[in-house]
Amino acid sequence: MRLIELATTCAVTVSIAGTSYAALNPEKLKADTIVVADRATCRIVDSAIVAYIAVNDTDPTSIAQLPPYVDGDITRYRIVAGRAAGPGC
Repeated sequence: MRLIELATTCAVTVSIAGTSYAALNPEKLKADTIVVADRATCRIVDSAIVAYIAVNDTDPTSIAQLPPYVDGDITRYRIVAGRAAGPGC
């Protein structure tokens, strides 16, 4: 029985230590969040296309027209037949 109790105590201690490290290292969490937030997706680019059409009443002809409508890097995408085309589409 002692071995099981020791193993459980070690597992709980390591878990708490890992959680505490994550909570006490906000700069790393912030940096990871910014990296994820900067990655645009097809859905975001499609939403930017819809916003562009709503404001300008015409379809965008180039991805260069969309940056005012989206936050993040959309340089890997292009517009094909009125929809986003690129990674993950």
